Amino acid sequence: MWKGARVAGLALLLIGLNAFGVDTTPDEVIRKTAEDVIASIKADKAIQSGDRSKAYALIDQKVLPHFDFNRMTRLAVGRNWNQASADQQKQLMDGFKDLLVRTYASSLSQYKNQVVQIKGTENQTGGTEAVVHSVIVPSGGQTIPIDYSMEKTGDGWKVYDIRVDGVSLVTNYRSEFSDIVRRNGVDGLIKALDDKRKLAEKR
Repeated sequence: MWKGARVAGLALLLIGLNAFGVDTTPDEVIRKTAEDVIASIKADKAIQSGDRSKAYALIDQKVLPHFDFNRMTRLAVGRNWNQASADQQKQLMDGFKDLLVRTYASSLSQYKNQVVQIKGTENQTGGTEAVVHSVIVPSGGQTIPIDYSMEKTGDGWKVYDIRVDGVSLVTNYRSEFSDIVRRNGVDGLIKALDDKRKLAEKR
């Protein structure tokens, strides 16, 4: 597993809780929700002890609405995305979303009083995209730079990539996915994602 997966998972989980208006700035989305999600984790002993059903429910309700999984999947699959049929694209998106949810659900139990600090926002593409620079400050540990790549949609600002210490989550998966498609085609990638899901269910 990518060495930044746990940190990316925590970063992912700390940004989603309340729905915000379309005029809310991207850094406000990150800043305001981080405190609330941390409070939710602290208040739920079952999640802290590793209850997966509780973790999945929290992610589904409070995190997923703030991510553009269509764009994330397109970027992760890369040029192979255009080779896929509409049905295959849907299966890829569902499989990738499920992979992220299951991979990072365990990060909920890894929370140990970390603090999120917003360091600034870099506006891009005429204000329709932005990168929110932040750091996670562990209790007694070294700070970890986290950058959220976001886009402004009709439903507000949504995350489409996370960089942990300069390493992109999407780019990391793109390398892995490209190798699978090269060997086994698009259907092979769909199967690989399903296999990862089944493996996660057994753990």
